[in-house]
Amino acid sequence: MSEQTVTPGVGVTPEEAVAPIAPVASEATVAPESAETPEAAEAAAAPVAPEAPFAPDAPFAPAPHALPEGAPPLPGAPPVVPVAADATPRPPRRVLRAVARWTAAVIAFGVLGTGTAFGIASLERTDVPGLATEGDGRWDYPELSLPALPAGSPRPFSPGNPAEIHHADLRELLLPAPAGAKPDKKLTGGWISTETFLDAYREQDRRSVAQLLRDAAPRHIAARGWTMPDGTTSRIYLVRFNSTAFASRMIDDLNVGSSAGTPLARTDSTDLDPAWGSANDIENLSSFVFTEQAPFGAEHVRQAYTLAGDTMALVVHERPGKRETARIPFQQTLILQNQLLA
Repeated sequence: MSEQTVTPGVGVTPEEAVAPIAPVASEATVAPESAETPEAAEAAAAPVAPEAPFAPDAPFAPAPHALPEGAPPLPGAPPVVPVAADATPRPPRRVLRAVARWTAAVIAFGVLGTGTAFGIASLERTDVPGLATEGDGRWDYPELSLPALPAGSPRPFSPGNPAEIHHADLRELLLPAPAGAKPDKKLTGGWISTETFLDAYREQDRRSVAQLLRDAAPRHIAARGWTMPDGTTSRIYLVRFNSTAFASRMIDDLNVGSSAGTPLARTDSTDLDPAWGSANDIENLSSFVFTEQAPFGAEHVRQAYTLAGDTMALVVHERPGKRETARIPFQQTLILQNQLLA
C-alpha cells in the first residue's frame, strides 16, 4: 500500500475522520483546487464544535470486522464498578459461619479422639472389645529350664559331643505336666520297666517290640503321663540307647517313617499329620508326626516319634469319644519336649 498525504490546512468532516483509508494504486496528493478556504472550513466545522477536532498524528482505530450472517451479536463490555484503592474483598457471612462451625467440629473431634486413644492405651488387650485374643487351646505349662550337667559333660549337640549323647538325667528331660492336669499313677516321671513301655502298643504286637528292645538294649526308659479336664490323656516316653546308631535303628525297626509303623494301642488307621510342617522342626532332631484318620474307634489318637541323638521320644495324646484330639495342645507338647531334648 502506498503512502497518502494530507495537505495542511484542508478541513476534514467527522465522518471522513473515522472512515478507513482506502488503498490506492499509486501515490496521490490532494489538489490545491479542491481545498476550501479557511472561512468555509470554519463554517463547516461550526456545528460539530463540541467534538474533539481531528488530530492528524493520533492513531486510527481499526474498523471492526463484519460478523458472518446469522452469528450472535458480541456481548457488551461489563460495567465497571468503582472500588476504593484500599478496599479488600470480604468473604460472605455464610462462608465465615461455615468455616467457624467446621473449625469447632475439628477441635471437638480431636479432643475426643485423643481421650479415646489414651483410654485404649491404658487398657489390657483382653479388656478392649474386638481386640481380645481368644484362647487357642494351648495348655499352661510351667516355665522350662534345662537340667544341670555333670561336671565337664557337654550338651548333646555341642561341638564337643560328636556322639550326641545326653549326659543329663533322663527323668529331668521329661516335660512337666501342665496346670490342671491329673497325674498318671503309673507314669509319674520316673524310671519304668520294659513291660510298662510295651503297654503303649497293641497287645498282639508287644512281643515283637519286646524283641526289638532286647536287640537294641536301651539303657534307661523314663515316662510321664497325665489327664486333662477335657479327658485328653497324654503320655511321654523317653528311651535312651547306648549310641545314636541304636536309637536310629529302633526307629527303623518299628517301621516309622512314611507311616506310623507298629500300631499303638487303641489305634486303627494312622497316617502322617499334614498339619505338622517343617517350620515346627528343631535343628538336629527328626520328628515323625501322625494322626488317626476317620473313621476311628472309641478314641482319637495323635502320636509322634522323635530321634534326638542317643534318645528316642514317643509322645501320645488320646481323647475318648467321637471328637478329635486337639491339634494345638499336641503340637505344643511335642515342640516343648523336643526343645528339652535339643
